[in-house]
Amino acid sequence: MNLLQFIQEFPDEAACRQKFKEERDKIGITCKRCNCKDHYWLGNKSSYECKKCHSRTSLRSGTVMENSKLPYRYWLITIHLLTSTKKSFSTEELRRQLGHKRYQPIWEMVCKLREVMGKRDDKYTLTGQIELDDAFFTTEVPEDQKDKPLKRGRGSQGKTKVLVMCESTPVDTPAKGKKTKKAGHLKMKVIPNLKSATITPIVKERVDGESDLTTDDSTSYVELEQHVNSHTSQVVKPEEVEKVLPWVHTAISNVKRLLLDVHHNKLKPEYLQYYLDEFCYKFNRRFFGEKLFDRLVIAAVSYRPDFRSKIHNRSYCG
Repeated sequence: MNLLQFIQEFPDEAACRQKFKEERDKIGITCKRCNCKDHYWLGNKSSYECKKCHSRTSLRSGTVMENSKLPYRYWLITIHLLTSTKKSFSTEELRRQLGHKRYQPIWEMVCKLREVMGKRDDKYTLTGQIELDDAFFTTEVPEDQKDKPLKRGRGSQGKTKVLVMCESTPVDTPAKGKKTKKAGHLKMKVIPNLKSATITPIVKERVDGESDLTTDDSTSYVELEQHVNSHTSQVVKPEEVEKVLPWVHTAISNVKRLLLDVHHNKLKPEYLQYYLDEFCYKFNRRFFGEKLFDRLVIAAVSYRPDFRSKIHNRSYCG
């Protein structure tokens, strides 16, 4: 929906709260005390009451909004802004658009929304023909490394390692100038190192065992063939990337451009995964159009984030 439609449909706090309640009702409420699924709605308390043990569950409990005091309207406006563009917003820009004085609560809200995007995507396993490669993203040098000489290349303290996997199906008759493969679902995961012992379990968990995997000849991937139907490993020259691994490198390039535009390489490595989750969530639903808004609202009321509040300088958080 466009901005005018959003304003008409959700003009106030009550309308935004009702939207979250409608989606929560569709999912259903399970009592934390007795596991009963039958509840009354107490409008004056904005809570559900269990018909069996009479314990109450607030509308925010068990959702992305748990333990948050921000208005429902803030959450819904932010969901609209995040899903209305292929790009992203810095937290400072969202704070300005919402007219909120403090940076910290808005930063926490956006981190939680990006986290539930990742949780939603973790439900899906990659299948079929899959491209896989690793990438290095420019991030802030960790505090405990700032006094040490800056390394160069793959071991640099200012680079964060990311594993990238994308479903990639050959196109029978590609249009002129277009890619020869069609992209499916995409996954990006921050990893501490490029050791085979690190990468193999991640692939095993997120890639179907009957898939056909294509990678370069890195020694990091030597054990992958044991967990998939087939593993094609080859030396990939720069001029052949578009033929062998077109979609992982397109995704890597697009994310790097997005992060550079929004954060100017001022992002701490511990927050990179949030932005990768947002990018993958939107990429995997790139054909949803206006339905993307409702899909994120559903995810928002379906998952409680693991995020824990920390006080940080806005220059490093995004």
